[in-house]
Amino acid sequence: MDHEIEIRFQKLKAKLEEQFGEGMDVQAILFLIGVDHLGIGYKNFTKNEKVDLLHIAICTLLEPFGYYTFEGRDNDNWPHYKLEKQLPPLSDPEQQHLIKEAMLDYFAEEGIFVEEKIIR
Repeated sequence: MDHEIEIRFQKLKAKLEEQFGEGMDVQAILFLIGVDHLGIGYKNFTKNEKVDLLHIAICTLLEPFGYYTFEGRDNDNWPHYKLEKQLPPLSDPEQQHLIKEAMLDYFAEEGIFVEEKIIR
């Protein structure tokens, strides 16, 4: 795994823990992204809705990489995505790396996590 991505991810995680409390992990951050994109705010979600929120987050994160395209929202305002291309076979560490890198890009684009540039 790329150590730079892991260090940057730990900084993002610490920033999110300031807002949402300790114990943030990849799954918790995916949940936050899913809730954000659903756009209705927090509520008590069912187990199936939580799984759907994680799927929304993954689609959202992988859309810039060309894996998914946003298709629209259904009558309940849930977003739907179309799979454009299959992910290549990835090991667990490679999957974690891709998701963490995508999360860093997502939060930077949203203006939530802006890293200081170090000039060498």
